[in-house]
Amino acid sequence: MPSTLSNIDVIILFVYLILSLVIGLYYSKRSDKNTEEYFLAGRSIGWVAIGLTIFSTNISSEHFIGLAGSGATRGLAVGQFELMAIFILIFLGWVLAPVYLKSGVKTMPELLEKRFNTRIRKIFAILSVFIYLFTKISVTLFAGGILFYTVFGFNIYASAVVIVLITGIYSLIGGAKAVIKTSVFQAGVLLLGAVLMTAFGLKEVGGISGLTSKLPEDFFNMFKPISDPDFPWTGILFGAPIIAFWYWCTDQYIVQKVLSAKSINDARRGTLLTALLKIMPLFILVVPGLIAAALYPNIQGDEAYSTLLASDLLPVGIRGLVLAGLLAAIMSSLSSVFNVISALYTNDVYKPNHKNASERELVLVGRLTTTVITFAAILCVPLVRQFDSQIYLYLQSVQAYFGPPIAALFILGLTVKMVNAKGALVGLLIGEFIGLTRLGADMLVHSSAKIFPLIKFYAGINFLHFAVILFVLSSLSIVAVSFLTKSSLEPGINKVKFLFNESISEIIVSLNNKGTFRGYKINLMFSAFIVLIIISLWSILY
Repeated sequence: MPSTLSNIDVIILFVYLILSLVIGLYYSKRSDKNTEEYFLAGRSIGWVAIGLTIFSTNISSEHFIGLAGSGATRGLAVGQFELMAIFILIFLGWVLAPVYLKSGVKTMPELLEKRFNTRIRKIFAILSVFIYLFTKISVTLFAGGILFYTVFGFNIYASAVVIVLITGIYSLIGGAKAVIKTSVFQAGVLLLGAVLMTAFGLKEVGGISGLTSKLPEDFFNMFKPISDPDFPWTGILFGAPIIAFWYWCTDQYIVQKVLSAKSINDARRGTLLTALLKIMPLFILVVPGLIAAALYPNIQGDEAYSTLLASDLLPVGIRGLVLAGLLAAIMSSLSSVFNVISALYTNDVYKPNHKNASERELVLVGRLTTTVITFAAILCVPLVRQFDSQIYLYLQSVQAYFGPPIAALFILGLTVKMVNAKGALVGLLIGEFIGLTRLGADMLVHSSAKIFPLIKFYAGINFLHFAVILFVLSSLSIVAVSFLTKSSLEPGINKVKFLFNESISEIIVSLNNKGTFRGYKINLMFSAFIVLIIISLWSILY
């Protein structure tokens, strides 16, 4: 039921919104002088800001609403997606960050052009925008709408419009620097609010012992059997890393922050900081779902976090801080995706067709693109409700249908030199078509229409297992077509100087060099510490 906020809570929210706008507008100064400043903050961001902004960009309303919802339904196992992402983030920092920064590109489609050709650059840019509509933007707005309805009684669609307008002010004007600096502030608010919710929730339920006594034992097991419909251990170990590689290592939404770093070391250490922070969601987002299930046994999926927020669990003032944390998560993610879509369309679609466009004109095009795509996203919000009530699983499943072909393209493109432009394009399109058929099958199953048993079987394949199958099929297509169309007359543009293997070789040489080893020592210790924490968690929650 919608609830009423106290005056103190309203003041806290008002102060948070004012501070976000002030920070964003302050860093908007001279942001539009050129595209590198507008889209990459002039490549001047340090490692702390990189780590915090990647984290706050990643954690959005679907994490608060969705992770808690899945936690309330199935327990801690949903946290495996967060833990698996940590290993991929470490890989991003150590191996891929040098590749991307040394290539000098502004976008990931531009990297594909350097490796293959202009056609695949444009196709990948358009595909990325399409994926953002059905994952990041629509899901974030819908989850935010659930929150606004529960707390204020607002209509979900009206809430989406409000969120867009508030966030759009500084993201449209300020560009990447405003987005990043505001996200750093929002990361702190986000973490504070989430920690407070968990702390007060555990106090209410009687601590860890009270929580474990009120819930089934399997809620605290992170590894589920192969037959589990949502989290089979085989899917977690083999499928989840594929989705994570696409998201963390190839998606402009994340990589744009890495490209904004002022040095390779800042990019690497920033991703390691994000990896450390990614341990937190298990405790501050999934555990509240378990708390909701213990306090309200009849809770339904994604209502868990909203129900806690609307209850009398939180005292006056604390409730405002928690709500501010949720708003921070929504705004940081939306502002980032707005800026990313601007970068993709402007740099990879508009600019190649308007080679004489000035820098000012390109920035204007980016702003106009953001406005159009954001309001278009609001129209996509109803589609989310066609799927499972666990919104986080919906997000992961859709990513499993579109992410694996992209992961295959980048992994093979940066490691296998015989892969050519035709193989890359055909393999990508085949993989995305197969993923689209699976999305269609899911929509049919969730509709009231009568369907063939074969379609029902197809839609019944666990999405994590499907991700593995799709990755293999896409990889085979890329390699097969490249082999059948190989030519000794490949144009010179089809080369990327800094490939995976060359990056790894550079690291090995540096580690064997006493002069450069010192610079790696802290990062190595940081990485080892993070991995040790994950192994310890798995051993406890097996």
